[in-house]
Amino acid sequence: MNSLLIKNLIALPLLFAFLISLFATPLTIFIYRRLGWVDDPKKRKRKQDTHHEPVPRGGGIPIFLALLISSLIFLPLDKHLKGILIGVTIMTIMGLLDDRFDLNPYLRLIFCFFAAGAVVGAGIGIAFITNPFNGIIRLDQPQIQFQLLGEARSIWIIADILALLWIVGLSNIVNWSKGFDGQLPGIVVVAGLAIALLAMKFSADITQWPVAILASITAGAYLGFLPFNFYPQKIMPGFAGGTLAGFMLAVLAILSTTKIGTAIVVLGVPIVDAFYSIARRLLAGRSPVWGDRGHLHHKLLDEWRWGKRRTAIFYWGITAFLGIIALNLNSQGKFYTIIMLVVFIGGLLLWFNFLSTFFAPFGRDRR
Repeated sequence: MNSLLIKNLIALPLLFAFLISLFATPLTIFIYRRLGWVDDPKKRKRKQDTHHEPVPRGGGIPIFLALLISSLIFLPLDKHLKGILIGVTIMTIMGLLDDRFDLNPYLRLIFCFFAAGAVVGAGIGIAFITNPFNGIIRLDQPQIQFQLLGEARSIWIIADILALLWIVGLSNIVNWSKGFDGQLPGIVVVAGLAIALLAMKFSADITQWPVAILASITAGAYLGFLPFNFYPQKIMPGFAGGTLAGFMLAVLAILSTTKIGTAIVVLGVPIVDAFYSIARRLLAGRSPVWGDRGHLHHKLLDEWRWGKRRTAIFYWGITAFLGIIALNLNSQGKFYTIIMLVVFIGGLLLWFNFLSTFFAPFGRDRR
């Protein structure tokens, strides 16, 4: 792999985004504390919360600034980037409003679809998926042709609907992985670097260069935020920082040559955890969008008494392990890896919920 390409497409964008986020985060903390915009668990305690002291939820601001400024500097402002940045802006505004005013989850979902719509409207869709056993499955038919502003345009019905669902779904799934100090940014750094390196495997195709740059920017933005979010956290990602993470990773997965299979492998743990949580809530007769304390990270903290540092490093480590695997798997290998993750993580969650009562928890480290 060309070292100059790695420097220009990965190292420099990552470093630039890292520095913006690193300097913007303490400024955000200062402003939020001066304004009294902190989440105080003594005043508003929710089941899923794990913090015990007042903490600002403004993490979306430095992450947004790092993404926006770095993208405008390192990438051409074409229609794809315009759509992505419009979506990023919608996500950030919606997330910051939710962090301050606790928006209804269904209203947040509508905003997510608007953000995803900006991306799809810019021409980013899932035109095909790879059949793990042979060939590809095309999704570019049927199409609706029409004229808009004097130009011929088309809507790829299946491809665009699938892209909308993928972006909105992953935005919320990754957001659920911000349950405690350091969990989310570490996952995003690893996943972003994995996508960047996978794009570099196809560096002979220059259409993958912007993907590598944007993935590196995403990793850098969250890397600069990580020191302030790691235990003991001084700021939380908030809904803005959480959904921005999933939004960017979902878009990058569509744009990359490897498509969504790689993202599903790398983010296998939060994805399986999310689907398990949705099923569990529905079977209990509750709405799937309202939070609770049944996620895997809650179980590791509550049942096994793992500390926050240990649990965060566990999530980073397993994401890195899956990222390394994804770098070397073909489509069939990814398919079988996803099946194994479903069985393993699903079995672990079932164990926590139905069998762990027979075993005494061990350890008392809550850090």
